[in-house]
This record gives sequence, C-alpha cells and structure tokens, in this order.
Amino acid sequence: MTAIFDWAFRIRTVIAVFVALVIGAMLMFAVGADPWKAYAVLFGESFFDYFGLSNTLVKTSPILLAGLAVVIPLRAGVYNIGGEGQIYLGGLFATIVALGMPNMNSWIGIPLVMIAAAAGGGLWAAIPAVLRAYYGVNEVIVTLLMNFIGIQIVSYAVSGPMLAKSAPYPYSEEISESLHLPHVMPRTDAHLGILIAVVLAFGFYWFFKRTTAGRAIDIVGRSPSAAQYAGIAVPRQILVAMMLGGAMAGLAGGFEVMGHKYRLFHMFSSGYGYDGIVAAFVAMGSALALPLVAFFLAGLKAGAGVMERGAGIERSVVDAIQGIVVIMVAASLALRPGLLTGIRVFLGSLRSSPPGKMPDGSLATKGD
Repeated sequence: MTAIFDWAFRIRTVIAVFVALVIGAMLMFAVGADPWKAYAVLFGESFFDYFGLSNTLVKTSPILLAGLAVVIPLRAGVYNIGGEGQIYLGGLFATIVALGMPNMNSWIGIPLVMIAAAAGGGLWAAIPAVLRAYYGVNEVIVTLLMNFIGIQIVSYAVSGPMLAKSAPYPYSEEISESLHLPHVMPRTDAHLGILIAVVLAFGFYWFFKRTTAGRAIDIVGRSPSAAQYAGIAVPRQILVAMMLGGAMAGLAGGFEVMGHKYRLFHMFSSGYGYDGIVAAFVAMGSALALPLVAFFLAGLKAGAGVMERGAGIERSVVDAIQGIVVIMVAASLALRPGLLTGIRVFLGSLRSSPPGKMPDGSLATKGD
C-alpha cells in the first residue's frame, strides 16, 4: 500500500489530468454530447491524423518555448507571467530585422532573426527582472501588466509605421522567403521551430543538472540566504534567469513570424504565453517533462475546432476542459507528502484494529 501511495504521489499531475478528462466527459454528457465520440475525434485528429498532427506540432513549439519562459525563472524562485508580452516583442524584433535584410542568405539570416527574437523577449523580461532583483517589486504584477503593454506596442507598429501597403488588416509586409523556417513535414505548416524548442528544453534540463551556472540559479531559488552566504550574487542570478526565460518566449514569437505567419500581425499570438504557464505547472517545473506536456496541451488546442465540427461540441467546452485541467493540477500540486503519510497511517490502523474496535482503541457500538 505504501508503494502505491508513493507511486501515485509521483505521478499526481498525470492523475489530475486524467480526472480532468473524466470531469470533461461528464460535462459533455450533461450537454447531450457523446464524450467517447468527442474524445475520439479530438485525439484522433490531433495526434493520429497527418495534417492534424502537423497542426498540433505548430502549436507545440510556442507553448513549449513559453513554458520554458516560466520554468527557467522558477528555478531562481521568481514567477514570469509575462510570456505573452515577451512573445509579442520577440515577434516585433524578428520582423524588424527580417524586413531590414530581405536579400540575406538563409544560413546567416535565419540565425540572426532568431537572435533578434530572443533579444526582444529577453530585454522585455529584463525590466521586471531589474525591478524584482534590485528593488523588491513583485514580478507577478509587473510581468502580467507588461503583457498588455507589449501587445499594444505591436498593435501600434503594425497599424502605423510597419503597416503593409493596401493592407485591409493591421499587418506588416511579408518577410523574405529565404528567412522562412524549413518545414519538417511536407505539405504542412510544421516547421523546424518544434525541433529547436525540444532541443532547448533538453538543453536547459542538462544546464540546471550539470553546469555551475545552472546550479547557482537553482541554489538561489531554493534558498536565497544560503546562496548569498555562499557568495552567489542573488540579484544577478534572478536577472539572468528572467532574461533567459524572456528569450525563450521571444523566440516563440519569432518562430510564429518565421515559420507560420511570415509577417507580423495584430494579435498574432492566440494566448500561447498563458498556455505556457499551464504547461510549466503541469510539468511541475521540469524542462524534461515539458515537451510532452506542451504536445498534449497543443493537441487540445488544435483539436478544439475539429471536435466542434466532428462531434458538434462547442469550442468553449474544450476551453472548459483546459480550465479543469489547470484546477485539478493546481490541487494535485497542493498535496504534500505529510498528508499522504497521514492517510497511510489511518488506513494501516483500520487494517490492524481488532474487530469491534475503532482505530483509536475504543469499542464500536451498533450506533456507530
């Protein structure tokens, strides 16, 4: 029994997701839909259909990178809720550089645009990082509010100085084809960004496990006072972690421009920064588990429209399931080993109590 409880505690987020799907099935049943058919359409189209899988991979890339934008600062004990704004600034910087060198060779131009995207997100994240590290300003509030500022900056840019000629909608000129990310699945929009995102996730897992710089950030997150006593510059580590996280979100914005939309649009991100927050906490802050979690959440996001067409279920139901996933995962993360230990002791006392006696040793009566 103890081994079962320990095993369940380790995979409690997986159990939470399963429970959320069960609750989602009950919700679909309540509105008169067939949950078996709905989930068959959702998962079948998102993960087992060629073009559906490509759509899932397109969404996995920004969710995974936005998840890294949360996971990396978490290792330093800070919360980056500003991934959405950092995505927009990354897309803006990438577009400015791409439009500024239309005839650049792909082998040089693509890395330069990627660097620009990362720089945009990293610099945008540096503002709340400095306020948090050196002035003690709450980073959650600052990063959240800066999302709206970043979105409005991009909206102004594509509605004014970067507006394409004769554009019926706020968007920029198209970037050069030589700066498009290569596709990894023929005849689809799935691009190289997903592979780069996965490599970065594994790379940061190794970085925090095996390098001195990564361990320094981790020590700051675990105990700032101990880190300071050991001679680690705590403010600098917070700044580095936030800027690395912002760079990942900025890269997500750059990939959206370079690999999917090929120009900068008003409101070009469909909430990927917030999806990244969900992915990071479902993965329990693990960069190693993040690719799989991002892939699953991307499948839910990609399958929403398919489920609406194939099973007659409104997109809002999928949004509700995602919300239930968040609630259940948050509840699972609130569990502590001490609570499970208490449950194990109580169940063990029930098994060991003689017949007719309660676990506290008192005699049971008929009324009991």
